[in-house]
Formats: sequence, C-alpha cells, structure tokens
Amino acid sequence: MKQVVQNYKSGELAVLDVPVPGCKPGGVLVRSAFSLISTGTELMKVSEAGMSMLGKARSRPDQVAKVMQSVATNGVPATYRKVMGKLDSYTPLGYSLCGVVEQVGAGIDDVKVGDLVACAGNEHALHAELNWVPKNLYTPVPDGLAPRHAAFGTVGSIALQGVRQGEPRLGEVALVIGLGLIGQLVVQLLAASGVRVVGVDPDPARCELAERLGAAACGDPDSSAVEASVAELTGGHGVDQVYLAAGGGSNQPVELAARLCRDRGRVVDIGKCRLDLPWNAYYEKELDVRFSRSYGPGRYDPEYELEGRDYPIGYVRWTERRNLACFLDLAARGSVDVEPLISHVADFDDAVETYRSLKDGELKAVAVLFRYPGREVEAQAPTVAVPPVNVRPSPARAARTPVRLAFVGAGNYATSMLLPHLAQREGVELSTVVTTTALSATNAQRKFGFAEATTDLDAVLGDKSVDAVFVVTRHSSHAELTRRALLAGKAVFVEKPLALSEDELAGVLAAVEESGNDRLQVGFNRRFAPLLREARQRFGARTGPASLRYLVNAGRLDHGSWYLQQGTEGSRFAGEGGHFIDTASWLLGADPVSVYAITTPGNEDLQVLLRYPDGSTATISYVTTGSPGFPKETLDMVADGKVLRLDDFVRASVYGSKRWVSSRLPKARDKGQNAELAAFVKAVRTGGPMPVPLESLVATTAATLAVQAGLAGGAPVTLARAR
Repeated sequence: MKQVVQNYKSGELAVLDVPVPGCKPGGVLVRSAFSLISTGTELMKVSEAGMSMLGKARSRPDQVAKVMQSVATNGVPATYRKVMGKLDSYTPLGYSLCGVVEQVGAGIDDVKVGDLVACAGNEHALHAELNWVPKNLYTPVPDGLAPRHAAFGTVGSIALQGVRQGEPRLGEVALVIGLGLIGQLVVQLLAASGVRVVGVDPDPARCELAERLGAAACGDPDSSAVEASVAELTGGHGVDQVYLAAGGGSNQPVELAARLCRDRGRVVDIGKCRLDLPWNAYYEKELDVRFSRSYGPGRYDPEYELEGRDYPIGYVRWTERRNLACFLDLAARGSVDVEPLISHVADFDDAVETYRSLKDGELKAVAVLFRYPGREVEAQAPTVAVPPVNVRPSPARAARTPVRLAFVGAGNYATSMLLPHLAQREGVELSTVVTTTALSATNAQRKFGFAEATTDLDAVLGDKSVDAVFVVTRHSSHAELTRRALLAGKAVFVEKPLALSEDELAGVLAAVEESGNDRLQVGFNRRFAPLLREARQRFGARTGPASLRYLVNAGRLDHGSWYLQQGTEGSRFAGEGGHFIDTASWLLGADPVSVYAITTPGNEDLQVLLRYPDGSTATISYVTTGSPGFPKETLDMVADGKVLRLDDFVRASVYGSKRWVSSRLPKARDKGQNAELAAFVKAVRTGGPMPVPLESLVATTAATLAVQAGLAGGAPVTLARAR
C-alpha cells in the first residue's frame, strides 16, 4: 500500500510503498476514502523538517531538553547516534480521515465490514491507503454525512473540546483569535451554542468566511473595528471567553485576549501560539486561563487509546471518542457546515506536490483533502420527506369587506415591496403592525396608516377582527409564527422561506391538521409576474419533457448582513432559493421528485438540478461571484421545438412556429408582488381557494431543504412523498 512519509532530517516528503498493517484484536482495518491535511499542525511539522539543525533545535526546545538529559545519562556518542538515527527515519503524517472498514479484529462488535467510519490519531489515522485503528479512535459515520465531510472528525473534535473547556453559555459573547481551520470550526460550534462570536484574523478572506458561517463580526487584530464590535455586543464589559486558535511566534493573541476579555473571563488555548502572559493584565482581571488537550479525555492515555478501556460516562461525559461522534452528528444535522472550508481536493498520488504548494504559498487553503483511489465511497443517498397535507375541510366563509390585515415585522422588504401595494388598496384595512421594537412599529404605522402599532403578538393573534396575518420577519422565526397564526384561525401570508428544517415544516403542517386551517400563502411572487405569465401563455401547452435553465446572479452581500448568520438564519439559498424552485415548478406544471446540488470551493456558487415526474429538468445556477452589471435573473425553457426566454422581468420572448417578443419599451421590473397580494386578499375576502395549493408550497419547501441535504450527502436527494 502507499503512505505519505517525511524524513525529518532532510525534509524529504515521499509517497512510499509500505506493508499493509495487520488487523490486530481490539481494532479494525480501514481503507481510506478521504483524509484531511491539517494546514496548521502538519504544515508546521513540514516546515520544521526543512530547517537547519539549529533551526530545529530552536523550534523544539522540549526535544533539546530530552537530548541534554540523554547526554548526561548515556554520553555524547550514544546520544548522537540515537538522535541521528531517529532524525534520519521516515515518519508518518496525518491524523484525521474517513474510510470503509475492510477487516474487523477480535473483540469488535460495533461495526462490520463495509461500514463507513471516521478515524482519529497521529499513529492510526495517517495519510495511507490502509490503517489499523483501535476501537476508541474510530466511530461510525451517521447516515447521510458525506465521507469528505466525515474526514473532518478529528479536527472537529479538537475544536469541540476547546469549546467545552470554555464552558459557553447561552447569550454570552466569545472572541476567537485565529480563523484557520480550527478557528472556523470553533466559530460555528459557538454560534450553534447560542453564543455571539467576534473573530480575529489578519486575512480578510478568512474573516468574511467566518461571518458567513455565523460570526457576528470579524476583523484584523490591528484594527479598531474588533474592539468596537466587542464593546457594542458586550455593553463595554468585554467578552466572556477567548479562544486562542492562532499559531506563530507573536505574543499579540494573548495580549489581545487580556484587553478584550471581561473581568474573570475565560481564556482557552487551543492552538500553539506564544504564551508570555502579561502578568498585570491577567492578574487584575483574574482571568481563568485554560488549556484544551487535543481531542478530549483519553488522549495520550494508552489504556484508553490502545487497549480500548472506556471511561464511565457518569464520570467522564465527553471522551475522545464521544467528542468524535458528537461532531459528526452535528455535521450530519447541519449544525456545522464544513463544505465551505474545503479549499482543495487532491488525488492521493499528488500528495507531495500538494504539500509543496501549501508550504510555498501557491495553494491558499483553509482545509485540503486527499481523495484515495479505488471504489467510490459515498454516503447513503439522503431522502427528504415531503409531508402529506391532512386537513379537515373548513366551511367557506362569507365575503367580507374590508379585509383586516396585521403585519408581524416591518423591515425593508415589508415596507418596500408589500405595504406600498396594500396601503391604498380598496377593500383592505391595515389593522395592526407588530414589531419587536416600539419605534419600528410606530414608523410603519405613521407611514402606511395602520390603525394600531404594538409589540404584543398575542394580542393580535387573539383579535377576532383580524382576518389575515403577514409574517415578514427573519427566517428563523417564520415557521413558529406561521404555526401560531394558523392555530389562532388566521389566514397567513408568510415570506419565504416557510421553514428552515424538516421538523419546522412538519410543525406547520401539524398546526394545519390540528386547527383545520389551511389558509396559507408563501411569498413566491414570481409566478404572478405579468411578463412571465404572458410568456408562459404564448409558449402554450407542452407534450414532451422540458429543459429549464435559471441563472440567478445574486451578487455578494454587504458586510454585516443578517443573511450571513447561517447558524441561526439558514444558508442564503435556504432563504431565497424557494423563489426559483417555485418558479421552475410552476412553469413545468409539477413538483420535483429529486434534487442534486453541488457547490464551488468556499460554497460561493451553487448549482441545483431538479428532476420532475415527466423527465423534465430544471437547473438553477445561484451565483455570488458574477458582475453586478449583469442582470440578476435570466431564464430559458426549451421543449417541443420552442424556447421561452425571460430577461430579468424586463423583457421576454418565445421562439416557436411564430416569434413573440415583449415590448421593447423599458419598464420597471414587476416580479409579481402586486398581483400576488391581490390574489391573496381576494381569497381571504371570498373564502375561495388560496392562490397556490398548499401541497405545492410544501413540495417547494421540501425541495429547498433538500439542497442542503444534498450538499452534505454528496448525492442526489430523493423527495419522498408519503402515500
């Protein structure tokens, strides 16, 4: 088999043919699928190997001390031979991988041949085609988690153990210094724990990535922006905890930690940075300095790691292996997203060149994976359920005028795209606006003529005179507010997305079933756009399958946008993608049956392929790296010798036996909000059917959720409908 090795004396890196390890009792033989290069720890080791002997000694004073002790005990000649012999030997690299169990040793009963496992340890999870791994250093990979993502298990455990040492609590504020691989994972774990995070790194790209993954703010350590963000988030008290995830010889991280930490805060060292603690600063604040030892309890204990002796869970809740399993579970459930961290995937045969590129700086990376030859290893194809709609028929209500509307939320979209169409509409009365801040409600009341402004949602839901509730808040609150409004008997218009998870979607449908109230509309406005509706009519009926292509030139978000808070508000596509899936499904006249999604490194540009029952396909390219001067949305549909073309809701055309082109006169983009609101108000007033069937809203939401599941699983996602 092949294995990556390094000669510490000469610095030589090589991929050698070495014997296959035996499968000993108490462990399993694992064939690697993906292994992760630690761009911090491993590159430090590679760099040290290229130093002179004096440089090596300066970088490892702990080893120099051992050499001096050996000289005193064994003499100079014997010590020299021992040291040179050790230096002039090949040593392994790697400590985090995912692979398939090829052979099971005696005493192992928790996995079987063919199972996918994540493995840890710098002696057992090496960059090699085969590894023998003892029981406490592997754990099964959850269903649906892609092998390339499971390969992050070890570094994820390091980050997780560091976060545990910091003992974060809901509502606290943390500072993460160093936004490399470990720092990015720490940011996500803290955000998932309900902690607001400020990141520090001199690399603007890493700061931007951390903000996309959940950090509230990030900046350069030398800028005043970081201190300003900390002061704003903490009321000037300082952060509750600091995580040192930086490397290098500078003492700046520990000095910055002391300056920005609150009185009696916690400082956790995860990386390997200089630790000359400024005594006065740490003493005056009585800072609690803690160290995080690698993957967790059990590390460096041979009885635990090699002999498989576990620690009782009642005494040691989170061991090395339990941390590994916990991180994989978080990744499988989408609480941690490692895909944006993958900068490069290299073939294992190109390992030496990959290390050279990393060392020389040609390859700028947060995380790099080795992909191993042999049979492809994929996670079991994930499935996203499309829940059935079960509702007792409710009696049709008599026509009622005016229709009284309440708004929950009065942000930019509500005040610019919805309320202007409703404020002067005949037969509509704006009853109440509800916001979390009193001034926002007052501003909306003054501008649009609401009868009342309040911060009391319960009062609005209990007001029997209110016919319909508009939910126009941040994404994370949509499902719960919709559920409550349905249970209160209100018709509901909720902006996309309806839900951010399968559980949230199921909760909404449970409210429909419990209340018998299915009066729900999601703000999928594009199907109501007059220009697109006319183009669809001109295209006519379809007999064969269609191919649809939808390019969304989304562009980059402004720094600090709440859309970047993926930990709480979902991914950007989860928030906006339903628009484009709904439009495609409406044009094709059906709901999708499967979804396949892939993304570019950094998760910037997303390709989504939808398959429909009649064989039609829709490809949605959701990109953020395009030119802002190019139109945002362009769409083409091809079938039966005809082509429909839409240019950003300004022009449309249909090519067939005859050619139709919309007016060349420039018009404002009408994306259908006015017609959508008119249809919703009419349905509420008359008691007639809602503008979009509930089954379609559910199917579109499930397909949007399937995109994230597909990215995590690396395979097409089946949209399973209950029978």
